[in-house]
Amino acid sequence: MTALSSLGAPAEILQQQRAFFATGATKSLTFRAEQLKRLKAAVLQRQTEIVAATKADLGRPEYEGYFELGVLNELTYILKRFRRWAQPRRVGLPLTQWPGSAWVQPEPLGTVLIIGPWNYPFQLLISPLMGAMAAGNCAILKPSELAPATSRVIAQLVNDTFEPHYIAAVEGGVETAQALLAQKVDHIFFTGGTRVGKIVMEAAAKQLTPVTLELGGKSPCIVDQDVDIGVTAKRIIWGKYVNAGQTCIAPDYLLVHEAIKPALMTALQQTLRTFFGEDPAASPDLARIVNDRQFDRLTRLLAGDAIAIGGDTDRDTRYIAPTILDNVSWDAAIMQDEIFGPILPVLTFQDIETAISQINARPKPLALYLFTRNQALQDHVLANTSSGGACLNDVFLQVAIWGLPFGGVGDSGIGAYHGKASFETFSHQKSVLKKPFWFDLAWRYAPYAGKLNVFKKIINAS
Repeated sequence: MTALSSLGAPAEILQQQRAFFATGATKSLTFRAEQLKRLKAAVLQRQTEIVAATKADLGRPEYEGYFELGVLNELTYILKRFRRWAQPRRVGLPLTQWPGSAWVQPEPLGTVLIIGPWNYPFQLLISPLMGAMAAGNCAILKPSELAPATSRVIAQLVNDTFEPHYIAAVEGGVETAQALLAQKVDHIFFTGGTRVGKIVMEAAAKQLTPVTLELGGKSPCIVDQDVDIGVTAKRIIWGKYVNAGQTCIAPDYLLVHEAIKPALMTALQQTLRTFFGEDPAASPDLARIVNDRQFDRLTRLLAGDAIAIGGDTDRDTRYIAPTILDNVSWDAAIMQDEIFGPILPVLTFQDIETAISQINARPKPLALYLFTRNQALQDHVLANTSSGGACLNDVFLQVAIWGLPFGGVGDSGIGAYHGKASFETFSHQKSVLKKPFWFDLAWRYAPYAGKLNVFKKIINAS
């Protein structure tokens, strides 16, 4: 993999994109629609390559590989609506500002940098790109070098479809990312871990560049007594072990009411056997860990006697069995950071207030899950916890509702995207006031003598 490919140095690519943006071509809604359609056609043409690349990088089953192509659904959603989002929005005037008119006018930011992760290496790079294009920007993409097969497919797709002065994909490792971050772009969109997110934000601060950070965190999954245990078990197991748990919104740990814990543990074990068979290592439906570094980190978390289900590993194939840990304490090593792997700790609670206080004592998560039929409990938990998003009686699926902004809060991220939220992330909402010449009262102009009482009445009336 070449550090900067054949496109030139970051400063050169950025200069070309700034020059193209200055022509005003990207501001045309017709141009934006045409380019989004070109992107859609390119993705459709390369579906097989994309799925094969994610299998090469993550050992994914073909079914899960097609999750990456959810971008096609979002792209259709954006194409149908972005012209409406781009229209100026009227704002009412107070009586003191009559006559006149005011509106908010979305405008593109310019050239944006999008840095993608390795866990969903295609979708989580192309999805924000669609919002940037719909908003009228140029973009530089940096795929993750930790998913090299997908990185190559992205670079080929993007650089074959678009001119680099409009959209460019630059492959490379840490040095390439550092070179790109050193440039003065108009927005940085980063998806990844909190540690690297801090590095990105520090680099952006030096240039006063705004950022969107899509990070992660320990997303709790609360299971109350009043549930369908069989359905609950299926949904939790599916959401946790998709992509071998390498999903930023996977349930990180279970917080189960102690009255139903034995029944739920039995259901979880039965569900694992149904999904992956007696020997999960032989299952065609279970992905692998992305690299040796992540494998070693995860296996260190398995040390001890908390393994209730699973626990088998094979470093040669980077296999970790779907594992459930029981009798886990809040102080355990596995409860300190996001797991990002196929390991699910189980903790219990008697009183929901205690569960809520434990969740609130930790950094705000990207997602919060609650299983219960109790509407009052649903309302209470939502009102008394903070998370990037939430899902009731299911997991994971909130990410595929394009009308819902997706993003974190606190340590789990800054900003949001998907659908209209993506358009707004990559737009500046310019405020405009227009006044006529034909009406011009003297009350605001100097000299002010004799006008203060009138001004006080105007202020107090508001």
